[in-house]
Amino acid sequence: MYHLATILPIARRVRIPFSRDQVMLLMIATNEFLLGLETYLAHMISGTIVPKEWIPIVFGPTAGILLVITGLIALRWRTLATVLANLVFLASIGVGLLGAYFHLIRAILPSAPAGAQVSVPLLIWAPPLLGPLTFCLVGLLGISAAWVENPPDSGSLDFLRGMRLSLPFSKTRAYFFLVSMGSLATVISSVLDHARTNFTNPWLWLPTGIGVFGTVVAVVLGALDEPTRKDLVTYAVAMVLMVLVGVLGMVLHILRDLTSQDNIVYERFLRDAPILAPMLFSDIGTLGLIVLLDPVEKGRSGC
Repeated sequence: MYHLATILPIARRVRIPFSRDQVMLLMIATNEFLLGLETYLAHMISGTIVPKEWIPIVFGPTAGILLVITGLIALRWRTLATVLANLVFLASIGVGLLGAYFHLIRAILPSAPAGAQVSVPLLIWAPPLLGPLTFCLVGLLGISAAWVENPPDSGSLDFLRGMRLSLPFSKTRAYFFLVSMGSLATVISSVLDHARTNFTNPWLWLPTGIGVFGTVVAVVLGALDEPTRKDLVTYAVAMVLMVLVGVLGMVLHILRDLTSQDNIVYERFLRDAPILAPMLFSDIGTLGLIVLLDPVEKGRSGC
């Protein structure tokens, strides 16, 4: 079902040369590039990047390039491109899990007295536990987008050599659930980061509220077999708010990093308010809006 056309009937008159999954894959390739950059900036805070910290930094742009190449391969050999892309996505999930493990062991004190090995202050000031899991989310979204659902919204995927895989729900609903997971991880990371300032700035509550709203709405949409137009409008509004709060957050972070004379000091941008972190809200919101696009691939028929 073309959800964007349900919200805006005029959308049926606009011809989009790419299907929803193709747009999603392009967005995912871009995400891999940006994750590598964001990880580089985050790891630069310590002043020295140790070998294991280079893993996501190198993997991000490498994965993005490989995904662009597989996209070109898909123009002639779709099955081969799908297999190659899934290998990249599985590797992305592995990098995310490995990074989460490295962050976790930095957030615990094994030699501390019983009950003090893990504490809220440690989790707040340690490297963000959920940060590396963004690679996992991107990998899961990529795997979902790579396999063709035929017919659309059937939950039946074309697998290798004529084999088919039946899912318990449609790919669209799976996307909604994945968007909710991404929104939840984003708002938790935001809360942990902003807890370092004790939420003294009232603006810090805005991404928290919008993030929770986006998470709940996405979960509800995933749970519904046939969402109404009002449901879809509410979801679209939530995703647009996610995009806007990310842009606003980036602006506020930039203003905080500037000196009182509006001078740019590199160290402040590196070690104070990270300018790319709020854009994760915009990223999740954009992915959520892509879910509303037409699921029918070019050259295929469907509802």
